[in-house]
Amino acid sequence: MATLSSSPLLRFSTKTGCKPSASLQFLSPPSVSNPSLWLRTAQAPSPCSLTLAHRRMTVARRARHGGAYSAECFASNPAQLKSAREDIRELLRTQYCHPILVRLGWHDAGTYDKNIEDWPQRGGANGSLRFDVELKHAANAGLINALKLLQPIKDKYPGVTYADLFQLGSATAIEEAGGPKIPMKYGRVDVSGPELCPEEGKLPDAGPALPAEHLRDVFNRMGFDDKEIVALSGAHTLGRSRPERSGWGKPETKYTKDGPGAPGGQSWTVKWLKFDNSYFKDIKEKLDEDLLVLPTDAVLFEDPSFKVYAEKYAVDQEAFFKDYAEAHAKLSNVGAKFDPPEGFSIDSDAASATPEKFVASDYSSGESRRELSEAMKQKIRAEYEGFGGSPDKPLQSNYFLNIIIIVAVLALLTSLLGN
Repeated sequence: MATLSSSPLLRFSTKTGCKPSASLQFLSPPSVSNPSLWLRTAQAPSPCSLTLAHRRMTVARRARHGGAYSAECFASNPAQLKSAREDIRELLRTQYCHPILVRLGWHDAGTYDKNIEDWPQRGGANGSLRFDVELKHAANAGLINALKLLQPIKDKYPGVTYADLFQLGSATAIEEAGGPKIPMKYGRVDVSGPELCPEEGKLPDAGPALPAEHLRDVFNRMGFDDKEIVALSGAHTLGRSRPERSGWGKPETKYTKDGPGAPGGQSWTVKWLKFDNSYFKDIKEKLDEDLLVLPTDAVLFEDPSFKVYAEKYAVDQEAFFKDYAEAHAKLSNVGAKFDPPEGFSIDSDAASATPEKFVASDYSSGESRRELSEAMKQKIRAEYEGFGGSPDKPLQSNYFLNIIIIVAVLALLTSLLGN
């Protein structure tokens, strides 16, 4: 994704209510005017590290309560996430930073590689973009300003992971700009250090030689199809490109010279803080030289497959909103590691907050057989790992044999008592 607006570390324990596993100190104040954010960490052991025995007890407690998780050890505190969302809304109202918050969330998530199974090597939304080594990637120019905007909120709510905060900011910015409600879930786990940051070059370029092939290379690697690529491209309805950061766009136009926010840059749309389908309309018409059209924008109406969806979204905003919301949520989730494994919602809709229940008969053979969702696969895997197993090795003890023996003994005792 090209550079949008320029509006606008240190690991905390990923367990809610736990003492941070590192202290955070700014060597210079984190103001927007300061171009560098220097951080120092003082390592300390986290009291919430889950031992194998602790994991087993946690699973046992969940079993006694119908499989329900306790929010005490979610990666992020749900109550703090809700409060952080209100602070982000206020930030958006005063700083007009919608585009750069969207970009921050996208760039933290957009490094995912579906061909890599291990976390965090596979990339995705894991909070790694808070580290200087990744901030220095060319595609992330200017995102230090987004971090400076969100850092006070992170300090205020230490029970929220950076990974969740970045995605919360992105989704909230879309919604507050008039876009669709994003079906978000939370509980993302942060990477612990800069050595786990992804290598440079995984994000889209603005002007590749073969735009259609480039977009497919980048987004197919993350598991996105042509419809999702076009829908996500529609986020360029927000923001501006600044030539001093991306090398694209004019220094200013009649639509950006007076702000809001810091003036300058070239926008894709006239009302560049309003989320709608005008991006597709303006690209199709190409009537205004003050509006930006990158090679990766123009190709949406040139490539036969992309064009089907671009034409549709230009005339049907409702369809665009629906497809965009689904694609945005997917981008926020792929590659991320969740705790609890199925994630959780912070919206009032009880249905969206209820974890998927496992009913074995639904997944048995037959015409009505269902495939396990990714959330359910993660949940089952977490249960297995909770007892000491892993995908690479069997359980350390004859666990299942022990279960069979116990059941047999209980059956024998029941028979004897009955007689």
